[in-house]
Amino acid sequence: MPFELHVALRYLFARRKQAFISVISLISTLGVIVGVIALIVALALMTGLQGELRDRILGSTAHVFVYVIQAGGIADYRAEAAALTAMPHVRAAAPAILGKALVRTAASEAFITIKGVDPALEAGVTDIERAVQAGGLAGLAESDPEAAPGILLGVDLAKQLGVSVGDSVSVLTAQGTVSPFGLLPRTRRLRVAGVFSLGLFEFDSAYGFVSLPVAERLMGRDRIELMELRVDDIYRAPEIAKAISEGSGGRYLTEPWTEMNRALFSALWLEKMAISITIGLIVMVAALNIVASLVLLVMEKHSDIAILKTMGASRRAIMTVFMLQGLMIGIVGTALGTAGGVGLSYVLDRYKLIRVPIDVYQIAYVPFTLLPLDLAVVIAAAVVICFVATIYPARQAAKLDPAEALRYG
Repeated sequence: MPFELHVALRYLFARRKQAFISVISLISTLGVIVGVIALIVALALMTGLQGELRDRILGSTAHVFVYVIQAGGIADYRAEAAALTAMPHVRAAAPAILGKALVRTAASEAFITIKGVDPALEAGVTDIERAVQAGGLAGLAESDPEAAPGILLGVDLAKQLGVSVGDSVSVLTAQGTVSPFGLLPRTRRLRVAGVFSLGLFEFDSAYGFVSLPVAERLMGRDRIELMELRVDDIYRAPEIAKAISEGSGGRYLTEPWTEMNRALFSALWLEKMAISITIGLIVMVAALNIVASLVLLVMEKHSDIAILKTMGASRRAIMTVFMLQGLMIGIVGTALGTAGGVGLSYVLDRYKLIRVPIDVYQIAYVPFTLLPLDLAVVIAAAVVICFVATIYPARQAAKLDPAEALRYG
């Protein structure tokens, strides 16, 4: 065992005259443990929240929105979808018509977003087919001209309206019908063909899916102007969207999912950084305790330091002794804190212990996801902070004059 490490271990674990110094060392270790646990759990929480919201948003909407700004819109959306799918990195394309409507039942009413889709193509762009809990997308097809058209409602919206599969709802849109009495709102009777749960309250409480022909009649449209794309790499969506727009000769205006949700994810990232810095101050406080304990130890051991110097110990060796002692406190605290933080994050995520209001946070519980990079940064930062805290006491110990220390020791 190196001489410096041997002396550092002796100073750390041997009985001392001043028990108060041992208490401060213990408090320093506990401070590092608590700080590392809190930092790991906070990072896991924010990373899990970001990931969960991202996955649910991308399962509910397209990766890239393509608006046809050329006059006349899209005459043949199937041919347009095939052309867009043939482009690099595009996996699927589907048309969409969006509009607002008021849906009514005997029990309640709600303002919703009507989305007209082609059931066969929509399943390739969003997760709506897998999200259906009752009924199905096939129910949107108008197989019987005499029957009411179908509509797919979100699970929370269906509960609010008090309807289930097979029930009827009344849909009122702003596009009216001209009559001798003026423009009258257009009301249509639709049949609930299914209930879906995409996992986002925004969609499950305020969206209704209908077929394209029904959406055209409800919204007074005769052409489709929006195509939705799913790409092979969600993080390259802005690059892919830009390439599609530039390659269309001004026919397309594109918008990736990152632009549509920029405000949300910017706020989440800023919150993650703010929480990390705030909780990181706990580790800083623990580092100050390390400084205090080492300064007191130097004062207690000044005679020992003087004897070591007279026996030939260099200033560098004396500095190393006290740096190793503080570093051991930091490493032990970081190791125990890492184990506690990883274990706590796993338990909180595994058993979904933290529940949140779904109408506020869009999700029912807080997920915890710990990235290897985040964990490595926390461990490295904690050890570095603890090491920096040892520099001043170690330098003071190295500067100690042996003659003065022995004279007044």
